[in-house]
Amino acid sequence: MEVVIVGAGAAGAMTALLAARAGHHVTLLEREPAAPAGSVEEAAARAFRPTAPQIVQPHVLLARYRLLLREHLPDVYDDLVRDGAVESRLAAQLPPTLRDLAPGPHDDRYTMLLTRRSTLDRVLDARVRSERGITVRGGATVRGLLTRGGAPPRITGVRLDDGALAADVVVDASGRRSRVDGWLAGVGARPRPVVRADCGLAYYSRHYRLRTTNDLPGRADNRTILPLDEFVAGMWGADNGTVLLGLCPLAEDHRFRVLRDPEVFTAVFATVPGLRGWLDVLEPIGEVFPMGGLHNTLHRLVDAAGPVALGLHAVGDGVCTTNPTLARGLGVALRTALDLVDALSEHPHDPLARALAHDAAITEGVEPFYLDQARTDAARLARVRGVLHVRGVLDGRPAAPAAPAAPPPSPERVGFDELSAAAFFDATLFRTAASVRGMLVRPEAVYIDPAVVARVREVQAAHPDGVPAPAQPDPDRLAKALAAAA
Repeated sequence: MEVVIVGAGAAGAMTALLAARAGHHVTLLEREPAAPAGSVEEAAARAFRPTAPQIVQPHVLLARYRLLLREHLPDVYDDLVRDGAVESRLAAQLPPTLRDLAPGPHDDRYTMLLTRRSTLDRVLDARVRSERGITVRGGATVRGLLTRGGAPPRITGVRLDDGALAADVVVDASGRRSRVDGWLAGVGARPRPVVRADCGLAYYSRHYRLRTTNDLPGRADNRTILPLDEFVAGMWGADNGTVLLGLCPLAEDHRFRVLRDPEVFTAVFATVPGLRGWLDVLEPIGEVFPMGGLHNTLHRLVDAAGPVALGLHAVGDGVCTTNPTLARGLGVALRTALDLVDALSEHPHDPLARALAHDAAITEGVEPFYLDQARTDAARLARVRGVLHVRGVLDGRPAAPAAPAAPPPSPERVGFDELSAAAFFDATLFRTAASVRGMLVRPEAVYIDPAVVARVREVQAAHPDGVPAPAQPDPDRLAKALAAAA
């Protein structure tokens, strides 16, 4: 088949490699001029683009992504490790309450990869450029879709500034800012069905390099995320001795807009008792990168009447976006790419069956994680908004976050927060929680598993006080830090 992929980011590049290796001819289109990425540090230096602000934000390659990458794109995996990506094994992820965890026979499956996103993109770019069967076209902006008409319309290619490009299959890999809705409207197709829930956060992050590997305040081969009363703070280990620090307040809490100032960012991070020690061992190697406008979304190309178009598919953020804090985006991207290539192989001459098969795979492999993230975020947003309302930071009644309805409380079900808290005290539940965080299992199947529920209830009874809350920033010190920009 002739496959045209719109967008040469991670989702597009992985789809291109998988499709080309399955025997298809791929044309990979990118709006930016196409140029080799250069060295790891050169790729990092030029990674920021206003059209893709997520590239410079903290990333973790979750267990599911690592296992899929190792199985289906092993050369990419090997390149990534050779270029400095760090394997974060289960022992590095342990909380202080489980330091004596005995190794298990299957613990390798929980291993994550720590790297800057620019390093991953560099590796993918190099593989794409050397792959037979892939043509990369930079500076190519898609203006619309080609179609044979019909109901639903049959997509036969794309319109570019310099002409038309025919294809048997068009794949939207252009991310969360995709223009596919306009393209569909232009050929008379029904709009994509979408569900959306606010994740509520703004991101501010900065890149650093370790000055030393001695006397670190924690493990650099891990990530640590602290959900504080008023904001989220975190550190993410990465490749080649780099570390990313992040502060994630509510987007509506305008006090934190001054975090763009590096001095303010440092001053605010220094108020976080559980993480401020990292500032003593790190040297900044970049400015503060902001990112906002984040939502949990699930887009489909099939509605109750069937596919909205034939010959058009989506992967990655074009299917689903979730709160970056839990790092599920790349796992979704690779899963949707694999499922699409499977659908191409199973239904090479039946675009209707192909569309339905890919949508069914999204229902099975992506939608459960969207629902879990949206519900988790809704609970978190409600708590933080309540705190800020009581403290007079937010005016008026705190708004109720829009989210899919959560199952009613039940003694036969636990939630993500309950499982995560109990995992601090129980080795089996710690591995179970790691399976959920790593996207190795469907979350809801775990939450209603009778054995999991029973064990969580036992741990809750044995530890009625739960997990000690992280130490909070001193309010006066935080206020002075936020006022430093003036």
